[in-house]
Amino acid sequence: MAALCESFTLRGPGPGGGGPGLCLEPGPGRDLVLLTERGRAATLFKISDQKPLGCWSVKHGQILTCPVVCNFETHEYVAVHDDKVLRIWKNEDINLDKAFKATLSADVYRIHSLPHGGPLVLFRGGGVRTLDVLLEAPQQEIENVISGEVIRWSGAFMEGQQPVLIFTTEKDGDFFVYVQKPKLSSLHKYKLEQQESAKPVCFTAHITNQIVTLLCLYSNDSVYQVLIPLQQDTEEEEEEEEEEEEILSKSLLLNLSVSGAVLKGTSLVVLDKDHVAVLGSLTAPKKQPRECLTIWNTKFQTLQTSKELPLGTSGQLWCYEEKFFLIHGKVLTVIMYKCETSSLAAAVGKLKYSQTPDVSLFMNWNTLEDEELVASFQSQESVALKAESRINLRSRSTVAEEQPETLSVGQLLVNYKDASNYVLETKLRKLMKKAPTPDLQATIGCVVTALTDRCKKNPKYYPQNFLQEIVETRNLSYSLCPDLMAVALEKKDMHLLQLCLERFPDVPEEITYACLKAFLSVSETHLQNMDVNLDSVICYIDVEFDNKEVKTEIVENGFRAEMNQDMCGTKIPRESQSGSDDDSCPVGPQKAALLYPLCGEGKPEHCMCCGCLYLVLSKGTSSLYAKSF
Repeated sequence: MAALCESFTLRGPGPGGGGPGLCLEPGPGRDLVLLTERGRAATLFKISDQKPLGCWSVKHGQILTCPVVCNFETHEYVAVHDDKVLRIWKNEDINLDKAFKATLSADVYRIHSLPHGGPLVLFRGGGVRTLDVLLEAPQQEIENVISGEVIRWSGAFMEGQQPVLIFTTEKDGDFFVYVQKPKLSSLHKYKLEQQESAKPVCFTAHITNQIVTLLCLYSNDSVYQVLIPLQQDTEEEEEEEEEEEEILSKSLLLNLSVSGAVLKGTSLVVLDKDHVAVLGSLTAPKKQPRECLTIWNTKFQTLQTSKELPLGTSGQLWCYEEKFFLIHGKVLTVIMYKCETSSLAAAVGKLKYSQTPDVSLFMNWNTLEDEELVASFQSQESVALKAESRINLRSRSTVAEEQPETLSVGQLLVNYKDASNYVLETKLRKLMKKAPTPDLQATIGCVVTALTDRCKKNPKYYPQNFLQEIVETRNLSYSLCPDLMAVALEKKDMHLLQLCLERFPDVPEEITYACLKAFLSVSETHLQNMDVNLDSVICYIDVEFDNKEVKTEIVENGFRAEMNQDMCGTKIPRESQSGSDDDSCPVGPQKAALLYPLCGEGKPEHCMCCGCLYLVLSKGTSSLYAKSF
């Protein structure tokens, strides 16, 4: 879950108000930020006190041409004015004109400062130098890495002990990505995959496990992801790179639309592995555009929270230490935020983050590129229909019988789309028994999709046992068969929903809420006639069935103890109880087992009077319960 919290003004209206000339950088402490504005001055602010601690400005006629940064190793400030003049000073220095000065041989684009790597200087020609190397010989020749290209964005990161600088350029509508390791004299150039209908608006990136993740906000109101492995440089790789320019493919990460409204983004920042923040204008039919700050969940592809900014913004957004910084109207505003793993289990407070399944281990249906798996239901079906006039159904089935191994998955599904339910299930079972292949998981996803498609077309058809068998025995994910849980909800198949919640690592939050609503609305009497797996809660309850009456005893420290309502730590509200018996608990063992997957990996609390899980109605979930109904 993500939330926007309190906000406050860090700086009032400046001489000319807020504008695109502003830039924010981290200060020498966690509570400090450096604001560079309008090319003339830099101010150090203490965030908690909402006041400036120092201000430095260049003299009349000079212009700060890149943001001022802090050298975290020396606690000095570094700036460049008039493109080539380098200035370095400390807190006690008042007059910048008397501070250290060095004239460089090339124009500087930007300085990036890393906490443990020192400042990196990026020149407009694409050359990069560490500050200490540059200070040894300020007039050293700087190579031109780019030719005819214009730098659009740059960022610096630490990978292990090595600083890495990434920047993007544009030339004649083409975009390029450069990855440099200055201390290793390593440079790699890539070309970004073109998209005729849209262009990149802004970029951001992060590095994890030797992989650069470049996020691109495009003009078509979408965020794309580009993965770039950090290469181990060798002479052979360098020679290959000179001969051929690698093209980077991108994948759709997020559509900035919700409930008919579209967010025209201007700035994008990464918050954590599952959340990004986008600043932009929210447009909807027949409504005035509204500028908003939004937080999106990239894992579930949902809008988590938003805040309207009626006074307008400059389109710029910065983020440090769980704080957003932006110009709202003419003032610099700080908005606090918090991000947690977006799941119902986290909301209940039972999620153990260290045991969260890694979604990357599961294939994503939306990113599969195999034509036989992705396009089989479209392209191959159209081909099959055109050929039907030449090959009758009987002969086609005979060919399929004789040469099952030569048929692709798509062809097999098309050939048997009109077969009987028994024949279809038999062929699909046979398909799944093949030896494991790299595409087997995607194949199983196609199998489930074929079954759910038939369920939607024929309401009387529902292969309950077959679907449960597939989910129980195969490592699937929600994204491989997105319609499965929707069909199970429609059929009120509580056992299948229970299995999906236990085994799928990427269930969207709206589906989770739908399951919660279904579980809470079904009666205990109806559940007793359903196939519900009680293994997850059997360690908390000891159930004996006698003439449809449930008798439960608590097992404490290896001993059985008889307890009554007076010994229960939390009393049950009378209005929440089911049935006419005042001592009955609203959640029975079957429903407790269904609710268990929603409680995360931690030990669920349970009602001490009867042993069933009582936390859903008593421990912090009343708002979720109300929201579901």
